Amino acid sequence: MPGQTDHAGMAALSICEALLLAINDHKLLPEREIAGVLRDAAAAHENAAGNATEMEMHQSVASLINGIMVGINPTGRP
Repeated sequence: MPGQTDHAGMAALSICEALLLAINDHKLLPEREIAGVLRDAAAAHENAAGNATEMEMHQSVASLINGIMVGINPTGRP
């Protein structure tokens, strides 16, 4: 989301990403479960309906989530 100015949303995203990384690092959930949570969240946005502006926002959100998944699982394993 270029030009994102929603500070609360950015903070929430950073916190969630940090929590997922900590859950992964401390082996509290298997990597495949964390990847599944992220896949489900991305799919919800990829399949969302709306006008052109809303669709662009949903696709952008899905891309961000998929980027987080790569950061948590750099090998690309499902």
